[in-house]
Amino acid sequence: MENKNFDVIIIGGSYSGLSAGMSLGRSLRNVLIIDNEKPCNRQTPHSHNFVTHDGKTPSEITQLAKNDVEKYNTVHFYNGTVVKTVKTTEVFGIETSSGEKFQAKKLILASGVKDKMPDIPGFAECWGVSVIHCPYCHGYEVKNEVTGILSNGDMAYEFSKLIFNLTKNLTLFTNGKAVLTNEQLEKLKQNKILLNEDEIESIEHTKGSIQKIVFKNGKEVALQALYAKIPFEQNLNVSDDLGCELTEQGFIKVDMMQKTNVPGVFACGDNVTMMRSVANAVAQGNFAGAVVNKELADEEF
Repeated sequence: MENKNFDVIIIGGSYSGLSAGMSLGRSLRNVLIIDNEKPCNRQTPHSHNFVTHDGKTPSEITQLAKNDVEKYNTVHFYNGTVVKTVKTTEVFGIETSSGEKFQAKKLILASGVKDKMPDIPGFAECWGVSVIHCPYCHGYEVKNEVTGILSNGDMAYEFSKLIFNLTKNLTLFTNGKAVLTNEQLEKLKQNKILLNEDEIESIEHTKGSIQKIVFKNGKEVALQALYAKIPFEQNLNVSDDLGCELTEQGFIKVDMMQKTNVPGVFACGDNVTMMRSVANAVAQGNFAGAVVNKELADEEF
């Protein structure tokens, strides 16, 4: 790529990054979108709860979005992985794993997060297929099915409330001793939500479709779906490289304008919020692109 200098570099070319790119492209900004084509939902067979695209595959929605953004000739694409970000006096410097270097006046982090899989054989293969994270994205498709929740503590209790609305055939698996309060346990019992504290050995499945949970004590429980909240980490080391502040939960901290604590750096999408959905990512990216354009316009006028 001959041009190395841009108004804006967007790290991440999924829903949020592409949406930001469209806002900026329509504002005639010179933009580079860098993406390594490894989205966190690449195993998910269908995406839901996004009007006009409900039920499409994640990759299909991404390709449709990219086709739209490619119509704006000031938006450019680079397939690669960002390994270093540097803030100088005037610009941001970006380096990729192949050694390519780019510069920009503004930076939008739409880089998503990386889910950290538990050490349970079969879990990773089912993740996004039948082991799911979001009742809004996937719950309707497994409504009234034999369903489990893999969680513990307050998160497990709050999650149980949401899932109970979708199925009454529900078991909470704490994978060890439950750490819920007596009041929470009593409420689960009143709603006939089963509690299983056995430690999990593995998840048996067929091509990602869960069949049953096998426990270390030899017991088994058949399931059609399992909700799980698992840890994550940022795809970019933004706290060390750029000095971006993170929240207690590990998200990039932004204000209502999608601005980080670092002037000129914005963030949007899964890396800033627990509400991980296509619709939310698109909305945040659209807004972030508009805010960045306004900031550039103010500085240039």
